[in-house]
Amino acid sequence: MDGTYDILIIGGGPAGLSAAVAARGRGRSCLVISNPREDNPLSKAPLVDNYLGLPGLTGAEMMETFHSHARQMGAHFRSGRVLSAMDMGTSFFLTIGEEVAEGRKIILAPGIQRGVKYPGEEALLGRGVSYCASCDGMLYRQKEVIVVGRAKDAPHEANFLHGIGCKVSYVSPGKPEALMAEIPWIKAGNLRVLGQDRVTGLLADGRELPCQGLFILRDTIAPNDLFPGLALEEGHIQVNRRMETNLAGVYAAGDCTGKPLQISKAVGEGLIAGQSAAEALEAEDKERK
Repeated sequence: MDGTYDILIIGGGPAGLSAAVAARGRGRSCLVISNPREDNPLSKAPLVDNYLGLPGLTGAEMMETFHSHARQMGAHFRSGRVLSAMDMGTSFFLTIGEEVAEGRKIILAPGIQRGVKYPGEEALLGRGVSYCASCDGMLYRQKEVIVVGRAKDAPHEANFLHGIGCKVSYVSPGKPEALMAEIPWIKAGNLRVLGQDRVTGLLADGRELPCQGLFILRDTIAPNDLFPGLALEEGHIQVNRRMETNLAGVYAAGDCTGKPLQISKAVGEGLIAGQSAAEALEAEDKERK
């Protein structure tokens, strides 16, 4: 489907898929954006016995059941990592790799971010620290940049930066696959971002690596990095009973809203988020008539 979706759903786990089913049940178009299904933590569970009515399934079997239901309802899917978000007032634009998707409402259902930010990372975000090579790479042509590879596609992103003229080094705990031979690889796991007003380098296992740009590429980006100003409480997204966040047009559901981290809770919140977003769209459409 091309054009603008009614609802963009970030996350393809139980909460996101439940939201998609609810949205389609109200006749709303939706796009579910997620990493490959097999990467979802639920897919790796050997046995799930605490979801009402579906005991004895493996996590992979349960995920396939949920995904099949959403697909049959007419939800659209796109595999990839959301790199940036822009609120245009009447709609949102999400950058997914090198592609862009537009939607009138957003539902955040990314689960919980596994992985702590590096010291200095948050303070220098936008001042040398970036999460998107295709978005910001052109700013660093002919400059020293470091790619911190924590995602499967990170070597490809490093290759892209090299191809547009950046002087790239690659840092990761394990040797990357598909990294161009011209790009030096530095094995390191203990990292600290250096700089005061702007990034000046990376401290990697005690070794100082000078750079002007630092691309930290993880499998997921924290929702409050995508949506500055998103209200959190103890690290979780604040929502009301309608699963509305403090940002207009943005809803959240599932593990990202806090405990209990259970499938039943995620599915229930996804239902409410999907219905709430659809109801808001219905109200807006009536006002326009």
